[in-house]
Amino acid sequence: MSQSELISEKAARAVEAPVYKAVKKSVAPAVRAFLPHRLIRHGDVQTLLSMQLLKSEQPVTFGEQAILLDGGVDHTGIDPERAVRLLAYYTAQRSGGPRRGLVLTLHGWEGCSHSHYNLLTGSRLIQEGYDVVRLNYRDHGDTHHLNKGIFYSTLIEEVQHAAEQVAAWTPDEPFFIVGASLGGSFALRLALRWDRERFPNLRRAIAVNPAINPNRTADIMDRQPLYRHYFRKRWLASVQRKAELFPEVYGDLTPLNRIMGMREMTDWLVRRYSPYRNAREYFDAYAVKNKDLSDMVIPTTIITSANDPIISVDDFHAFDAHPLLDLQIHRSGGHVGFVDLFPFRHMLPEMILAQIEREE
Repeated sequence: MSQSELISEKAARAVEAPVYKAVKKSVAPAVRAFLPHRLIRHGDVQTLLSMQLLKSEQPVTFGEQAILLDGGVDHTGIDPERAVRLLAYYTAQRSGGPRRGLVLTLHGWEGCSHSHYNLLTGSRLIQEGYDVVRLNYRDHGDTHHLNKGIFYSTLIEEVQHAAEQVAAWTPDEPFFIVGASLGGSFALRLALRWDRERFPNLRRAIAVNPAINPNRTADIMDRQPLYRHYFRKRWLASVQRKAELFPEVYGDLTPLNRIMGMREMTDWLVRRYSPYRNAREYFDAYAVKNKDLSDMVIPTTIITSANDPIISVDDFHAFDAHPLLDLQIHRSGGHVGFVDLFPFRHMLPEMILAQIEREE
């Protein structure tokens, strides 16, 4: 698809500069606290129910167009002569009116552009007048063949390079980044790396249940067999697929079959195929710490829950208040859940939309 095919005429109304306001470290007064029906308030229940997706909630996939984005230099060092290639899906807005902006969504670890939260959010946004681009990281969404280097969560440069290209499609219209779980971590780190020359139209970054302390998250998953099994199975299949495609690089990865813990698996891989000495050093390399917030220059929202079974809420309580940070900690919501009953409905898309519309 050519760039001209993606860019429509400038929105009829001008976009005013965002108003920056300090927000306390809690659910913001203007935000309605999410508290679902008491039958489904448990964090595990919220997390599992979030995966229930109705066909009526997937219109973002209708007419979606695949786009291959340039991720820039390969920072894995495995294929330095070839630019990174990342697959994304574009869907135009369907509100019947002028386009209100462009939103880039970032998925979680071992998720993809078609993960349930991406489909839910994207479908809601196109109905409200926003074009949506759903990005896949390398080795996610059946893209293992596109790059020799294996995926690491530290590869922020290629995600930023791709995001800059997407933002440049509509330079005079508002651009937003929305990420969930690991995607929330990427969204936060992109906000902290914001540069006016590269992202002149970025209005707000929104991070849902972001993985800000990977060391702690790995230990939490290792203590919970259900989540450990789920992520280990997906991750193991991913790295084995990589080895099948590029045996000259990765050789035999069957020893991973005998490793059950997420930290131990990470340690085994990073010692062999990354510049990091061990898992702890690797996790620390992409953690978002309180001191990092001092670099924040773009409005950023964190939406998370106190009963997330994977990501500890204590890490968010450690954040100091910042005039550009809206930190919303809801009592319930699980991990990227935010589901309610009677009727059954996903509330996360509305919560994200409310944050985007703050910048109008």
